[in-house]
Amino acid sequence: MLARRIYRDPWETLREFQGEIDRIFHVSPAGYTDTASDWVPPIDIKEGEDTYEVSADVPGVDPKDIDVSLEDGVLTVKGERKTESQDESLGYTRTERAYGSFFRRFTLPDTADAENISARTEHGVLRLHVPKKEKALPKKISVQG
Repeated sequence: MLARRIYRDPWETLREFQGEIDRIFHVSPAGYTDTASDWVPPIDIKEGEDTYEVSADVPGVDPKDIDVSLEDGVLTVKGERKTESQDESLGYTRTERAYGSFFRRFTLPDTADAENISARTEHGVLRLHVPKKEKALPKKISVQG
């Protein structure tokens, strides 16, 4: 009796593994996770000589639906992108944009001047300007004796 050879695509195991990883971590094709927020805006943080600049992509989010707060050195950015009706009767055949609430938190370094943080939106990007505290000048301490 001849042994039958069973052909299996060598990449199938890798695809199955990736599918399991995606299922475990609830990763959508757009790269968003649903663990802490409905969607997560990508954020860049840049350090300059006298400031930190935080930029978050929030297209379609009304500035009045964004809340920025600071508590115990932790900067919190949260908000909501309102859902548009996606009824098939309106002609939608595919929807990929994420809607709902989002939430991001960052611990500010001790050099951040928490009293003078400013926020604005421009072309769908939330920009936070976090100035650094002025560097303390060395202080001469006299020795008594």
